[in-house]
Amino acid sequence: MSSVEAVIKSIQGLSASSRDLSALHDVLKVANESLRADSDLQLSTLDQLDPSKHSLGYLYLLDVLTCGPVPNEVVLLIARFINACDAVQIRLASEKFVSLCKRFKDKVLELRDPLRGVAPLLKAVHKVQVSTKRLTALHPDCLQLCLLAKCYKAGFSVLSDDILEVDQPRDFYLYCYYGGMICIGLKRFQKALELLYNVVTAPMHIVNAIALEAYKKYILVTLIHSGQFSVNLPKCASSAAKTHFKTWCTPYIDVGMCYNDGKISELEAVVVANSSDFEKDKNLGLVKQAVSSLYKRNILRLTQKYLTLSLQDIANMVQLPNAKEAEMHVLQMIQDGQIHALINQKDGMVRFLEDPEQYKTSEMIEIMDSAIQRKIRLSKNLLDMDESLSCDPLYLGKVGRERQRYDFGDDFDTVPQKFAM
Repeated sequence: MSSVEAVIKSIQGLSASSRDLSALHDVLKVANESLRADSDLQLSTLDQLDPSKHSLGYLYLLDVLTCGPVPNEVVLLIARFINACDAVQIRLASEKFVSLCKRFKDKVLELRDPLRGVAPLLKAVHKVQVSTKRLTALHPDCLQLCLLAKCYKAGFSVLSDDILEVDQPRDFYLYCYYGGMICIGLKRFQKALELLYNVVTAPMHIVNAIALEAYKKYILVTLIHSGQFSVNLPKCASSAAKTHFKTWCTPYIDVGMCYNDGKISELEAVVVANSSDFEKDKNLGLVKQAVSSLYKRNILRLTQKYLTLSLQDIANMVQLPNAKEAEMHVLQMIQDGQIHALINQKDGMVRFLEDPEQYKTSEMIEIMDSAIQRKIRLSKNLLDMDESLSCDPLYLGKVGRERQRYDFGDDFDTVPQKFAM
């Protein structure tokens, strides 16, 4: 009996119970190197196994068969395996499963068909994820495919969970960066800002490329969503970010400063002067959205001063080319719920109205309840994490060592004479 036949028999006989699976895992780990050198192992060998019943063994063999260049025909085979495999079994060898899924992602990108990988990677994330709080190594890959395939809604579904546990910082950076771009695609700017903020303020000793690109988008999304830019980073940002972001993101900071002044002509001049940089960064479309949002901000300011205005007056005041352009902006703002107004088509007059929302409809109550429930869940998760840390021997040992290192006794709060004012 060849080594491949022996492994197949082991897989078929030891895939029924958790004890058998543990024994099978030991067999597969021992046989892994010999399988790589065995010419008897072919794709047709997998026909002897059921990917849903023999998931662990199937994973090991498929991993060996795809360790080199991945043939085109294997793409469908991997997709079917991801869909059919048993989550409990593949989690026993989660690193191999993640590696296989990453090869699958690379192959669909090589084929220039990211859409083909979206559904399998969505399924893979849920199968390898032990808890919805935990970020997996597949989250960024899944979001990247959703972004490239323009499946923004599918990508947004991955972002619905509150991530509290992270193994690799780079995975977290990419998760938030790709997630922020997906939210931009859906015009969910508040969520995009939250995700990009996580990257910009993450601890870092040196500025990485992901954080730098995130900061450029963070500036533009801040302008679109909040209408105000601050050159000073949040206090929680690292010193490396505070030092280098300003140097490497000058065109974006210039856009933000001109936006604050509210002068369209100066802002457009800055955009034209730096258009090659924005285009190279693939941010020109987002920059144009920021410029457009300044027109809307200026119109919004008019609603706080006037009850009625003509469309031509609005065009003049916010530096739009003509009344027709002003009408398009006002209509879009009404549709988006940014302002409440009525346009008289006959005389071209706009009447600004009060917000009719009384915050007592069933839809609004559901929105408020959903927000409250999310805050409650986050609070509970933080309390659980705090309790877990307070019982962790490694954490307590480290804290104890730090206390000994900095323990100055009962007079710790007393100011020494040489520092007294």
